[in-house]
Amino acid sequence: QVQLVESGGGLVQPGGSLRLSCVASGFSFSRYTMRWYRQIPGKERELVATILHTVGSSPNYADSVKDRFTISRDNSRNTVYLDMNNLKPEDTAVYYCYGSQLFGATYWGQGTQVTVSS
Repeated sequence: QVQLVESGGGLVQPGGSLRLSCVASGFSFSRYTMRWYRQIPGKERELVATILHTVGSSPNYADSVKDRFTISRDNSRNTVYLDMNNLKPEDTAVYYCYGSQLFGATYWGQGTQVTVSS
């Protein structure tokens, strides 16, 4: 059974930090490009960060999170991370991890809520 399970969301004050984790099971994680998306109610899902399956490749970030967020992966743990620093109220959203393979299957996690508020 394929699963992507996110964790690490919560309530944080502006300027604070959070680390999101997404643990994968049921597919060959190391062969998949992994992404983090976020969604605010009533708006389209927004791509936040991408990390390729290729070792040594450079991650990509949305301009709105560049220099504040870092995506990383640990293939030995089938886990992708999103380290979020200097959080702003506009970062409030449900964050989803997403796995994809060229010409292959795609998988979504169930999401984790991040709320940035004083």
